[in-house]
Amino acid sequence: MYKLLVPTLIALILVSCGKGNDNMIVNGNVEGLRKGTIYFQKLEDSTMVTLDSIKIDGKSDFSFSTAIESPEVFTLYLDKNDGNLLNDRLDFFGEPGTITIKTTRDYFAPEAKIEGSESQKTWEEYKSILSKFSTKNLELIKETLQATKDGKMEIADSLKQVSQRNSTRSYLYTLNFILNNKDSYTAPYITLANAYNTNVKYLDSINNSLTPEVADSKYGKMLAEYIKEIKENSTTAAKDSIK
Repeated sequence: MYKLLVPTLIALILVSCGKGNDNMIVNGNVEGLRKGTIYFQKLEDSTMVTLDSIKIDGKSDFSFSTAIESPEVFTLYLDKNDGNLLNDRLDFFGEPGTITIKTTRDYFAPEAKIEGSESQKTWEEYKSILSKFSTKNLELIKETLQATKDGKMEIADSLKQVSQRNSTRSYLYTLNFILNNKDSYTAPYITLANAYNTNVKYLDSINNSLTPEVADSKYGKMLAEYIKEIKENSTTAAKDSIK
């Protein structure tokens, strides 16, 4: 009986381990897509790596799975197979569990509805406000160029000042958002992506404010390493200046 049970137990353990390795599942549908290829990717050491891909031929459903230790950003890249090099890229914050993505062929990223990721919700909240600052800045740049073209230099200078204030507000919004969401896995990611050039004193404050779980995540560790490198480089530069 014992000899019969051992192989069965080993098989169950192997199956269990295999399932545990793919602890994030991404299911989705691209309305209107009849032919093309969807690539499931993520950034590794500054290189975009393709984890998996699926060819679409008639049926527009897709499904991917991968191992994930902590929430991080993944990419769905759509090659529409239409000879157009300007294909679509959709970034999303993945996390353990099942993520559902529904979108359309023609507006792959803008119309994407993503469910199953709390980190994604927080990231979308941040990006929605940030986009308003970006839109305002583009409008101000356009108005400044027009004023300069018309020879209205006083108005152009005034618009430049407004633009600078808008940029400052955008920067402060980013810092406040990070500090107000120190328990979110998006906090270290947003810091690395949008506030990396902040004074190291403030980067330290952000790093020290993160909850233990977030600090121990992929982006939490990357932020800590980034701060360490800045300090080491500053120390080296200071020593070199003394020589």
